[in-house]
Amino acid sequence: MKQLWLRIEPNSHPTQKAELLRTAEGRCAVAILSPEDLSLIGGLKLRTASTDVRSEIKLLTHVGQLDSELSNSALEVVVKDRSDEQRVVELADLGIQYLIVSCPNWKVIPLENLIARTRNKTTLLAEVSSLEEAKVALHTLELGVDGVVITPNSPGDIEEMDQFLNQLHEPIALAKGNVVSIKPIGLGSRVCIDTCELMNPGEGMLVGSVSAGLFLLEAEVHSNPHVEPRPFRVNAGPVSSYVLTPGYKTRYLSELKAGDEILIVNSSGQARAGHIGRVKIERRPMVLIETEADGRLLSLIVQNAETVRLISDGASKSVSELKSGDEVLVRVEEGGRHFGTLVNDESVIER
Repeated sequence: MKQLWLRIEPNSHPTQKAELLRTAEGRCAVAILSPEDLSLIGGLKLRTASTDVRSEIKLLTHVGQLDSELSNSALEVVVKDRSDEQRVVELADLGIQYLIVSCPNWKVIPLENLIARTRNKTTLLAEVSSLEEAKVALHTLELGVDGVVITPNSPGDIEEMDQFLNQLHEPIALAKGNVVSIKPIGLGSRVCIDTCELMNPGEGMLVGSVSAGLFLLEAEVHSNPHVEPRPFRVNAGPVSSYVLTPGYKTRYLSELKAGDEILIVNSSGQARAGHIGRVKIERRPMVLIETEADGRLLSLIVQNAETVRLISDGASKSVSELKSGDEVLVRVEEGGRHFGTLVNDESVIER
């Protein structure tokens, strides 16, 4: 599990500090505090790291403070060059439990080196200033650092970071839907999403005509007699359809462009973020698929082609082979969407 640590700026207003700590409870693993701020924890269930001996984790600010008790210590290190990297590796070899690294110059290469050389020896935490920096650190060398340390300006910064980390760990709940009807509907402008990723069998994207019911469409991962697999591609449907993106927000397919983030999901509901390399919109014959799930009638429109496949529990099936009664995987949710963000209590009718 990736860890989220909170650093409280000592010069912040006491009211702001208290609000940040309340928001951090249940979201952050540890709060880094000055000795003067330890009293703010009160009855909150939140571990602390401080230079004060009363904290659960001993915070060290320089190597000279090291002693024999390294199992519950965290050391902060600024990494500017290879000698700093080597120092971090040596500290990991000594067995210090937490290493908090700040990379003020180069952001990626130092973390790549440290992840490779300290993995399974220590808990490597990267100091980050934004969600974008956190995404880089958590995905560097594919494995990522073990966690990030943030100094938030508002409770919303904590909530946003926590939501992103939850997305890395918690699977998306998928339900089984039963196909009710399949109907060709003629030409439409359909969107192919070409990513910077290679997807595996059982992976694809959640797409649908209504935001409350999104279907798991498989990437073009299968061989066939007529065209090579394109495991980077999901043939996602018409420009008006929704697709699920990181943060569990929906976007219209018509909005997507190169560089945008997309959510790649497998049949178990495990999700990972990917980036779009290209979007192709072309006129193609379409088919309407209606499915019943959780007592709702949900619809999906996709290109009427053999390479477009819907995913069920253990396999996938081409829309050209789909028939009434077949099971497919869908994501069903309550509430409505406002510019892609879920509003639980909003009453919206989509059909």
